[in-house]
Amino acid sequence: MEPERHSEMLGDLELDTVKKGFKWLSKQQISSVKELSRALSARALWKRPNPYTTHLIQKKEGASWNDSVRETARACSALATEGIVFTASEKWLLSKKNGSSWNEEVYDTAYVLTALADMEVKDREGCKWLYENYGPAWEQVGTTSLIITALQKQEVLAKSTEFRTFIRERAEWILSQRNPDGGWKHVSTSNLAVQALVLAGFKKEAEDSVRWLLKNVRESGAWGNKEDDVNATSLTLITLGLYNQA
Repeated sequence: MEPERHSEMLGDLELDTVKKGFKWLSKQQISSVKELSRALSARALWKRPNPYTTHLIQKKEGASWNDSVRETARACSALATEGIVFTASEKWLLSKKNGSSWNEEVYDTAYVLTALADMEVKDREGCKWLYENYGPAWEQVGTTSLIITALQKQEVLAKSTEFRTFIRERAEWILSQRNPDGGWKHVSTSNLAVQALVLAGFKKEAEDSVRWLLKNVRESGAWGNKEDDVNATSLTLITLGLYNQA
């Protein structure tokens, strides 16, 4: 099945690159929750039949995945792209909240806020915790990108602009850290950055970075820094899907 041509943003050559990426991905033995979640999200964004959905659900133990906040958040976000929401998993994530955050940890909190937004659950307290605690220790491209994604998704859900200035300023900072060739240090980091930028309304500014991703596809059809990588390939296909739909 060809990727659906629902936009003219990517031309035939780029769509052939997407097709080749999915072909490579389909040949891999994917078993971890993280990789399954991202591969599932990639296929859902491109409206392709999804062999990963059942596999990911089967890995659920009770209401969670591996009794992990981050793994459960990733899985819930992925399944939500296919319209699947487990109320028990949503409640499990909310039950793990300590004060205004999850484990007082930026990654856990950002991933859970993103998952809750994908499941149409608002959490203003968690957003305020990310915003109010942002500082030099979090000022990294990948970390900042995850924060922008969480805040932007929560704001769209809440129909609010409370964190709009912060999101814009942090998006501009991410752009200032970009290499002259259009990418950042790693493929995965570059994907997180482009996804955040597109969600935050910086699609035009991200165009050179999308071209960088397309140019850096490996001969096999996969992406990765030094070798073919499932996570980097799935993230790139997600990025291209978001960019194509924006």
